[in-house]
Amino acid sequence: MNDEPAQLDRALHALWGRMLGGMSPAAQVLAWADWAIHLATQPGRATKAAIGASAVQAPEPAHDPRLAGEEWDAWPFSLYRQAHEANAHRLLALINGVPGVERHHEQLVAFMARQWLELLSPANSALTNPQVLQTVAATSGSSLVNGALQWLGDAGRMAFRLPPTEAGAFRPGHEVAVTPGKVILRNDLIELIQYAPTTPTVYAEPVLIVSAWIMKYYVLDLSPHNSLIRYLVAKGHTVFAVSWKNPDATDAEFGMAEYLRLGVMASLDAVEALVPRRPIHAVGYCLGGTLMAIAAAAMARDSDERLASLTLLAAQTDFSEPGELSLFIDESQLAFLEDIMSCQGYLSAEQMAAAFQVLRPGDLIWTPMVRRYLLGERAPMADLMAWNADGTRMPSRMHADYLRGLFLENSLAAGRYQVEGRPVSLGDIDVPVFALGTRTDHVAPWRSVYKIHLLCDTETTFVLTEGGHNAGILSEPGHPHRSHRVLNRPKNTAYVAPDEFLDRAQEVSGSWWPCFEQWLATHSGPRRRPPSIGSPRRGYPPVGDAPGAYVLGH
Repeated sequence: MNDEPAQLDRALHALWGRMLGGMSPAAQVLAWADWAIHLATQPGRATKAAIGASAVQAPEPAHDPRLAGEEWDAWPFSLYRQAHEANAHRLLALINGVPGVERHHEQLVAFMARQWLELLSPANSALTNPQVLQTVAATSGSSLVNGALQWLGDAGRMAFRLPPTEAGAFRPGHEVAVTPGKVILRNDLIELIQYAPTTPTVYAEPVLIVSAWIMKYYVLDLSPHNSLIRYLVAKGHTVFAVSWKNPDATDAEFGMAEYLRLGVMASLDAVEALVPRRPIHAVGYCLGGTLMAIAAAAMARDSDERLASLTLLAAQTDFSEPGELSLFIDESQLAFLEDIMSCQGYLSAEQMAAAFQVLRPGDLIWTPMVRRYLLGERAPMADLMAWNADGTRMPSRMHADYLRGLFLENSLAAGRYQVEGRPVSLGDIDVPVFALGTRTDHVAPWRSVYKIHLLCDTETTFVLTEGGHNAGILSEPGHPHRSHRVLNRPKNTAYVAPDEFLDRAQEVSGSWWPCFEQWLATHSGPRRRPPSIGSPRRGYPPVGDAPGAYVLGH
C-alpha cells in the first residue's frame, strides 16, 4: 500500500509543530470552541464577568508576584499593576467554571490565557517596569547596551544549539559528577556505574539508582557538597547508578520494553552478579522511579525476590492527576506529537525544555529575560542550572509509550500495563517503600506521588520536603530553609489521606537525606567488607572511569 499520503501528513504536522511549539492546533481549536459555544449560551454570565461581578470566583493567584515591591506602589506603575491584575481577574473569571465545558478543555483554555497574561505583564516592558527605568537612569543606559549584547550572544548560541558559556564551568567528570567509580556495564542504552567505597565496611545490601531517561543522571552527583550519591557512599552504602545514553534517530524504536530490559533488568543482573545473595535497594527518581515501580511489580508477579526495598523520589505511579503536564495529553495532542517525532526519530532536549518552561513562564521565561536583556544583569551559573542546560533527547517510541500508556490511559494504576505480554499490578509489591514528594513540584505534584498509598498495602514511609522537582531533591544537610514531614504507614493498615498526612506527619527541620539514609540502614543487614569494583570473572569488567562516556553525549 502506498504510504505517501501518510508521509505527507506527518511532514505537514512536523512543520506545524515547529511553528506552534509542538502544540496541536486541533486540540487548541477544540478547547476554545467548547468554551466559546457554552459561554455564548450564557450571556448573563459573560456580562457579569465583563463588568467584574463574575458568577464564579477567579482562581488564585490572579496577582503577578513580579509586580510586588515598593517601586510598584508609586504612580503610574501602581495604575499599570491595578489594570493588569483587574483584567487578569476578569478574564480568568470568564473562562473558569462555565457549565458544560469539558474539564480538560477549560484547563487548556485557562492555561493559554495565563500564557498571554504572563506575556502582557507590565513587568516585561522597559517602559512600564520601574526597576528597568531606575536601572537605565542609574547606568546612563549602559544596562540596555549590556542586555542587547547578551541577547546577541544568546541568540547565536541558540542558533547553533550551543550551551550557555557559563556552563563550561561545570563539566561532568571535572567539576560535577566527580564521585570516584567505574563503568562496569555498557550496552546500547545504558552505562552502569559502581562507585568506589570510602569506608572500611559497607552495608550488605547494595543500592541501585535509576534516574529519569529525560535527564542526565548526574543531577544526583552534582558538586561534591550536594551529591546524594557521594553522601550515601560516605555513609557506607555500595552504590550503583544508571547513566542513560543520549539517543539519536537510530534509537527511534527504543520504547518502554527496551528501557526496562536493557536499563533496569540488565542493571539488576549486574548488581546481583557483583553482590551475590543479597537483595537490592532500588531507588528511582522522577520517571526512573515510575520505571522502577513497573519493574518491581513485574518482579513480584514473577516471584523474583531480588529487591530489598523500593524508593520513589518525586515519581508518579498513578497519572490521574499529574498536574499541568496533563494539559499536553489528549488524543489530538498525542497524535500530533507522534507525527512530529516520526520525522526526526526523537523528541529534542529543546522541545522538552520548552514544555516544562511554559508551565511556569513567569519564573522560567520572562523573569530571566527581563534580568538579562532589560536590566543587563548576568546571573551567576550554578551547578544545577548547568546540569539543566545539559539536556537529553527521547526516542519517539519511548515518548509515545509512556505518554499514551501511563499519562493518557493510566494503565499502570488500572492494572492494565503489560510487561512481556502480561499485566502487572503495583498491589503485588511486598517490599518496604520509601516515597518522597516535593511541596512545589509542578512536574510530579506531591499529592499525585502520594497516590502510591492507594495502589499497594506494603509498609510505606512518605516524606514531603520543601522545594521543587529538582531543588527539593538536592537538599543536602546544611542547606538553608529546608524541612520535611515524614509519616510511616505499617503494612496493611488504614489509608491516610493527604490532608490527614499534613496534620499527622512529624515535621523535621533540615535535609531529608539523613532520614532516607537511616531508613536504608534500618532495612539493611550487618556491615561487611566492600565488594570488588567490577569483576572480569563474573562478566562485568570495568570498562572506564566514572562518569563514563554516555553522560558526555550531546
